Amino acid sequence: MFGRRFAPDGHMVGSIGEVYAAYHYELELLTASTETHDALSKNDLSVQIKATQSKSVGMRSEPEHLIVLGLKKNGTNFEIYNGPGSLAWSNAGKIQKNGQRSIGVSKLKKLMKQVVTSERLPRVNT
Repeated sequence: MFGRRFAPDGHMVGSIGEVYAAYHYELELLTASTETHDALSKNDLSVQIKATQSKSVGMRSEPEHLIVLGLKKNGTNFEIYNGPGSLAWSNAGKIQKNGQRSIGVSKLKKLMKQVVTSERLPRVNT
């Protein structure tokens, strides 16, 4: 339905997050494994989607817009961050050996308080 694979190889959480975000924010998902961005918003904003059940997420490059969802064990999700990718990117750690910069969920929650409503994508479907 959403054009994503759900193989239990480490990509499952990411695919689940992309599908949740596509539904909740009415995003059009790009081809799987597209560099930097995972979706387009209705106003053509390029969006990177991250999902986590842990304490941090990794980014390989600076996205235009970033949505980070937390996934609960019961299958529900909640918004951790929804705002400019530049804010998260500039606050992420140094590039690690895997080529990613990591940023903690707690830091993203603090940064989210700086994001004004007009910089967020509206969560349309609950």
